[in-house]
Amino acid sequence: MEFEKSTLLPVTADELYRWHMRPGAFHRLVPPFQRVRVLDEPDGIAEGETLTMKVYQGPVGLRWVANHRDFIEGRQFVDEQIRGPFAAWTHTHTFEPEGPDQCRLTDHIDYELPMGPLGRLVGGGMTRRMLQRMFEFRHTRSRLDLMRHASISDDRTLTVAITGASGLIGGHLSHFLTTGGHEVRPVVRSREEAESGDGIYWNIDEGEIDADALEGVDAVVHLAGENIFGRWTDAKKHRIMESRRKGTRLLSEALADLEDPPDVLVSASGIDYYGARGTDPVDESDGPGDGFLADVCQEWERAADPARQAGIRTVHTRFGLVLSADGGGLKTMLPAFKMGVGGRIGSGNQYFPWVHIDDVVGIIHFALFEDSLEGPVNAVSPQTVTNSEFTQILGDVLSRPTWIPVPEFGVKLLFGQMGEEALLSGVRARPKKLEDAGYEWAWRDLKEALEYELGQ
Repeated sequence: MEFEKSTLLPVTADELYRWHMRPGAFHRLVPPFQRVRVLDEPDGIAEGETLTMKVYQGPVGLRWVANHRDFIEGRQFVDEQIRGPFAAWTHTHTFEPEGPDQCRLTDHIDYELPMGPLGRLVGGGMTRRMLQRMFEFRHTRSRLDLMRHASISDDRTLTVAITGASGLIGGHLSHFLTTGGHEVRPVVRSREEAESGDGIYWNIDEGEIDADALEGVDAVVHLAGENIFGRWTDAKKHRIMESRRKGTRLLSEALADLEDPPDVLVSASGIDYYGARGTDPVDESDGPGDGFLADVCQEWERAADPARQAGIRTVHTRFGLVLSADGGGLKTMLPAFKMGVGGRIGSGNQYFPWVHIDDVVGIIHFALFEDSLEGPVNAVSPQTVTNSEFTQILGDVLSRPTWIPVPEFGVKLLFGQMGEEALLSGVRARPKKLEDAGYEWAWRDLKEALEYELGQ
């Protein structure tokens, strides 16, 4: 059996080949609607090396070992299954020049299903549909990532320290940066992990950070913080506030004292800074609102003052709902919506600022290089939707009904203050600074973003 997907991309064949060779490329190519866990991965790929992963179908995980072979510099390599769910699998990647500034990416799969003719009869159509979904996603993300890297005229390769590098945003960002040739140094809470690799040690509770290891990094991205979701006890609220205030203060003071400080600090924040604003649009020129989350965002941003005062360009990315099937709010919603029991939250009239994970990565990458960006930056899509509109679009993409609303009293009963501030309140945030700076969104339309992310 055979499958082939071919796409013309606006980069050279050599650029596309190098992108595939670098660490992080495989992770960028795994569709979020497929559960894959890497067990053993080389630092980049080369002739004769193997990649070991576990591929899940429901709760069942199957071990898959692939061998890399038949490399032709700048033009081809092959992955062959040594062990896995297929009776046979050979995947040939080819990169053919088509003119001076574009090339053709072709993925050709020769495969056989288990159980011979019976396997083809039972699983042939399903497997082909799975391959079509998978490679549509892979080719789209390859194009988006390569164009994102090419859009930066500054050809420097950066060394970037990242807190929260193992989280949803940090993981995607790390893999994106390494495929662009940049070096990522995670800021970690384990001395052993820091000493065994390129990590930088810190301990927020103890007020400890290895400042010497930060000397000479070009940029820092600060993403670490306690998850806000869940019922807010006094202890939970204390952890939410202190993880952001203490962590940011510890990091920014260390950066301010360096002999060779970074050029830029990108520190996460949230659109909750504005509080509940109803239908009135807000941008970065608007002041803070009321509520616990608004207070958290103000303290979070204020804690970066030492870095700012030391002359480090400091950007506060105020994120909306991050669309990713890998984690965050969308992943939490999906089971109910897939079962056809999803619905609007409360009245549904509250605005639901959103941003796709690819644009989260793109905005941070843009902020690392764009000197005009400083201070608060609304990291949201230009398309503003209400919760009711979001709900209807998600249901349409999944072909599921959305007629079971979550009543306001139920949200308050289950989640208390967290439900009121994070789910029932809304803000119509506009990304004015990004628009003025010329940032180009990968995903401006919610329906298209969800179709891509969910493989629909």
